[in-house]
Amino acid sequence: MTSRFRPLLPLLASLFLFSCSNTSQVDEKLKNLALPDNWQQSTQTLNIEHNWLSQLDNPQVQQLVTKALAANHQLAMQAYALEIAEQQLIVSGSQLWPELDLAFSSGRYKDNQSASYTNSNSVNLNLTYELDIWGKLSAAEQVSNYNYLAQKATFEQYKQQLVVNVVTTWFQVIEADKLLTLYRRRVANSQQNLAIIEAGYNSGLTAALDVYLTRNDLNNELTRVSEQATTKTKLIRQLERLIGEYPKGELIVNANLPLLTNDIPVGLPSALISRKPALKASWYQLLSQDASLAYAHKQRFPSIVLSGSVGDATTDIGDLLSGSSLAWSLLGSVTAPIFNAGRLQAKEEQARIELRQGEQLYLDTLYDAFSEVENAITTEKSLKLSYYTMLAAQENAKIAATLSFEQYQSGLVSYTTVLDAQKRSFEAQTTLIKIKYRLIANRINLHLSLGGDFTTQSLENKAE
Repeated sequence: MTSRFRPLLPLLASLFLFSCSNTSQVDEKLKNLALPDNWQQSTQTLNIEHNWLSQLDNPQVQQLVTKALAANHQLAMQAYALEIAEQQLIVSGSQLWPELDLAFSSGRYKDNQSASYTNSNSVNLNLTYELDIWGKLSAAEQVSNYNYLAQKATFEQYKQQLVVNVVTTWFQVIEADKLLTLYRRRVANSQQNLAIIEAGYNSGLTAALDVYLTRNDLNNELTRVSEQATTKTKLIRQLERLIGEYPKGELIVNANLPLLTNDIPVGLPSALISRKPALKASWYQLLSQDASLAYAHKQRFPSIVLSGSVGDATTDIGDLLSGSSLAWSLLGSVTAPIFNAGRLQAKEEQARIELRQGEQLYLDTLYDAFSEVENAITTEKSLKLSYYTMLAAQENAKIAATLSFEQYQSGLVSYTTVLDAQKRSFEAQTTLIKIKYRLIANRINLHLSLGGDFTTQSLENKAE
């Protein structure tokens, strides 16, 4: 019998070697990308700082982040998706092991010719095992493994994004509150101006036009206050939703906008690839597609399945497994695709094209990540310059507003000059508050873009 199969041995050996030689098809250029030594507008090479959240010395924001990580609904869904991917990995890995089933059947049959009844009882222990000689099942397990790692990295990225959203929204509420306070001061100033103008009009010292202009200015400021109060309430509701609470709009936030002038270490561009969770997830997804190509390729090779069974069959259920009539069988089967109208070849080619598509998606994700960091560094430099120039503009505008009103009372300028000067002062103060918030938001997003963790980096992450 051995001599019959001897001519097939070279064919089987060549198939085995050919299937095992199907290594990674990922473009080697992706593993050795030419990256700049430093960021375009930064020459420092210090490693980035983790635990950036601790730099915000405010217990409320720390509590809000803790609540969000424990109760945010979107984060909970991501956690469940990670658990699903873990179970899928277990399912895929189980295919590498033998499958053992126990089958029991019992029945009673009537013979119409003899009018007799027959009992039938059987119990079988069945074993099936597919030999993974081509590595097909291992490739399928690799697909699930990389999908799990990608989902794990995605979960980590989403968690970091959630913390950024909570902190940023918290600062948005503070900004809205500061603007609301400024607008209310503006209303009080307009009311004081109106009282002075009306008193002058009643004394015949000012024209009616000035009264109408002042009243119009007051109404505009009252409208601005109402709109800003609504904006603040909406932001509070947004923050409440992020921490998993009902959006009542009643959360009290009482803090100031810090002025961030210090620089943060941004590390090297090359280190971003192994540090940022979103890039890790994209890379694992690419490796999953590579494993899918290997699986599609190996689907075209024969499948060898071993099966065995041990069982007993008797008319008396009490005699089952008595040992006298146990039967066993051991079989082996080989199935190989011969003709399928090019289906398997097309699936392999589809997997290859999807891998090439995935490579472009990874590159797109990678360069988007670099662009985010570069833009954040550029924006921070610009905002710092804008803050100091606007700070000087604010002081000049305040002095000009005071002088214009004094000159108006002396009859040297018209009231439109006063309104224009006050508007400039008001806009300068408003812009200054907004720039401080934008500096904070950009700094937080820079931490996120750099892949910096909001907590102390674990030893496991350092090992990676």
